[in-house]
Amino acid sequence: MEHVRCLIIGSGPAGYTAGIYASRANLQPVLYEGPQTGGQLTTTTEVENFPGYPDGVEPFTMMDDMRRQAERFGTEIRSGIVSKVDFSVSPKHIWIDESEELTADAVIIATGASAKYLGLPSEREFRGRGVSACATCDGFFYRKKTVAVVGGGDTACEEAIYLAGLCQKVYLIVRKPYLRASDIMQKRVRETANIETLFEHNTLRLTGNEKVEGADLIYRKGEADEETRHIDIDGFFLAIGHHPNSDIFKDYVETDEQGYIKTQPGTPITNVAGVFAAGDVADPRYRQAITAAASGCKAAIEAEKWLKS
Repeated sequence: MEHVRCLIIGSGPAGYTAGIYASRANLQPVLYEGPQTGGQLTTTTEVENFPGYPDGVEPFTMMDDMRRQAERFGTEIRSGIVSKVDFSVSPKHIWIDESEELTADAVIIATGASAKYLGLPSEREFRGRGVSACATCDGFFYRKKTVAVVGGGDTACEEAIYLAGLCQKVYLIVRKPYLRASDIMQKRVRETANIETLFEHNTLRLTGNEKVEGADLIYRKGEADEETRHIDIDGFFLAIGHHPNSDIFKDYVETDEQGYIKTQPGTPITNVAGVFAAGDVADPRYRQAITAAASGCKAAIEAEKWLKS
């Protein structure tokens, strides 16, 4: 059975940054990329808010830069999905693709979080071409344009308000006849002049040629006065939540109600000795590439300290 000193699970900004720091600390890290090389960031169109790229950068280019930097210092990067773990023993046991087994002294979990989508075929078709799950990441590209945000909770209201500061008009598409958001967020939405809330609407399909140009909606689906409506939009933002990719670790690592891995405040340290969490899998608040990279750095430093102790 193969044994490694430091195993990194995930290949987004957190995972690659952990690889850079762990390899420079001579931990001989092995990194498994998982199902989406480069992580969730690769689903966006262009990255303009990451330091060091003054003219912006394509997400695949940025993640390839991080990957090559990690490899340069000695991180061994492998294809494969971690399918099972046993953190009750030391060293930790990890299974890859449900067959290959290895052990590791320290483990850094950087598996990220997946945005929840509506599941529409047209949604997949326009992903990266008008469909986004991150207003902070992509809102800048829709300045003075018209966009729609789907959702009725605090996150949807926050994103709608953020986009309203950039865009000409924002539709807030809510399937229920009310908002689930807190009272203060509802008040802010009502007071924002260029947000129009469409209650009791479901998205039927997105329309357009090379990019999103509109959306067909169903008003009061299943009711006697059901009606199909169309809105012209340039962007479509999902704000119906994220699912942290933490399911296979839950038997050992503490998580919150949503599944985000709990860590000691300000650190990547979990409740399991030698197991650290970095990036969106442990971050329900910010979910940005820069914060993920920073937490990957922290995780590698803590892993080094733990291995030395």
